[in-house]
Amino acid sequence: MKKTLLILSASAFLAACQANETPKNEESNVSSEAVSSSEVIETESSSETATVESTIEAEVAAYEYQINPDIFTVVPLADADTEVVLLTFDDSPQPPDSQTLEIAQTVKEKGANAIFFVMGQFLESEESRAIIKEVSDMGFEIGNHSYSHPDLASISYEEQLEEIIATNDAVEEITGKRPRFFRAPYGSYNTDTVAISESENMTLMNWTYGYDWVDGYMEETALADIMINAPELGSGGNLLMHDRPWTAAAIGTIIDGLRAQGYEMVDPKLIESPEEE
Repeated sequence: MKKTLLILSASAFLAACQANETPKNEESNVSSEAVSSSEVIETESSSETATVESTIEAEVAAYEYQINPDIFTVVPLADADTEVVLLTFDDSPQPPDSQTLEIAQTVKEKGANAIFFVMGQFLESEESRAIIKEVSDMGFEIGNHSYSHPDLASISYEEQLEEIIATNDAVEEITGKRPRFFRAPYGSYNTDTVAISESENMTLMNWTYGYDWVDGYMEETALADIMINAPELGSGGNLLMHDRPWTAAAIGTIIDGLRAQGYEMVDPKLIESPEEE
């Protein structure tokens, strides 16, 4: 039986993360053969354009979920499966001993999916850049978690813009794709953050619950148990975890346990972002 979905308080949010012209024909002496070739080229070009447009429409039509802007749960757009949760991992790839790649490999092996929210300042080394490139190449969405992890609500619009754009630029340089999702450090943001996220075609999200930074849950067994049996767990839950050794150790058990509870891990690629609305 599914449980009623609860949302953590703002104080829990603030505790969460602490510890990117066709050429014209010649006007004269145009042969019938040349005209025929031109017509064929135009026909092929039109066909290719139609194919591309059809592909784009098919991709847009494939989106099945959106993020509730008030409580950040995953909401089905039509008749998509409601018994889903979203796995998210913040602070990637945190040095000096990042667990991001290990977590991604386990999630992949389990046939699940997730968003990895990265910090721009962690993308300055070749090792960290290689990790994020590999995670992206595995098919995972790379989200934006700011550049230096400030409380965005306490800084200016210009400072927020720099934090967000710098990380988007870095992610795009590494992966070839700009992030579609943004998570504010500590879950703290304001109208400036919303405006910048929208201008960058990103979906802003906080989370439903998370425990891997809480005393008593910073070890494998306790963390797996609470993530599977948390009172906040429910349909559309947005589960927050971090680049931590105990999280890497527990994630396989967490995925198995969530499935045993009747939930599947939603593919973030099925979640629409502002540019597709």
